[in-house]
Amino acid sequence: MDLDDDFNYAVERSRLLDKQPNNVLLDLYALYKQASAGDVSGSRPGMTKMRDRAKYDAWAGRKGMAQDEAKKAYIALVDSLE
Repeated sequence: MDLDDDFNYAVERSRLLDKQPNNVLLDLYALYKQASAGDVSGSRPGMTKMRDRAKYDAWAGRKGMAQDEAKKAYIALVDSLE
């Protein structure tokens, strides 16, 4: 399998995980967004949208990471959680 196939398979497996603590979910979200869309775009959500703000901040923390690198990190994180 190539990297994209491995990444898509890891995305499928991540949905089947038993335990998903909030910090792990944020890491998965940030790596997924970085791998699929690249650097964060748009403005940071306001203070009243805490969930959206946390997701934005997690993704922004991956800014500059190459998409292939993000895919590999996503795959490794899912592997470590299984």
